[in-house]
Amino acid sequence: MPVNLVRLAIGAGLVTALAAGLALYGTGSTGGNGAAPCAASAPALARVASASRGDVAAMQAPERPRPAPEIAFKGPDGSETRLADLRGKLLLVNLWATWCAPCKAEMPALDRLQGALGGPDFAVVAINLDTRNIDKPPLWLTENGIARLAYYADPGGRVLPAIQRDTGSTGLPTTLLVDGAGCTIGVMKGPAEWSSPDARKLILAALGRS
Repeated sequence: MPVNLVRLAIGAGLVTALAAGLALYGTGSTGGNGAAPCAASAPALARVASASRGDVAAMQAPERPRPAPEIAFKGPDGSETRLADLRGKLLLVNLWATWCAPCKAEMPALDRLQGALGGPDFAVVAINLDTRNIDKPPLWLTENGIARLAYYADPGGRVLPAIQRDTGSTGLPTTLLVDGAGCTIGVMKGPAEWSSPDARKLILAALGRS
């Protein structure tokens, strides 16, 4: 076969392969596999970044929204619960333990925040990390009048390392703000005054109500 015909045949084959690839995978961020899974959460992230002031100034909005870590823990009825099972509302996911003094100090404020704003669109998900004396955390909550928070626990010790890998946080308390699509739009490393006007403004901003 003449050289020119060989080149034409090869060129035609490359064009056909490229077209097939584009049809299969899409072209960039407008479709196919190029679309970011949390792209639609960008406006909420921007609102969180703007509302992180005063008592919640330490809330860090990531550079872009990302899928929340896949964690599993015990629900209020003791059954296995995944974070993804709670999708559909804005979640303030807080990690705490009875051996963590700053964690215990902020629990009443988290309880008040749940009482003020908790409902079909928002919930505080406080996950206890005690792995010993597992009867102690619910008793401590009762003794301290914390009654609005559902009791979530991870006696198996799986949640903390997963959150540490995801956020880079090395201490407690650590708190994630996860939107209804299951995307992380904020991370707090350390305690905050969660029942303050600043905290309420932050939650309302994340909900698009500010």
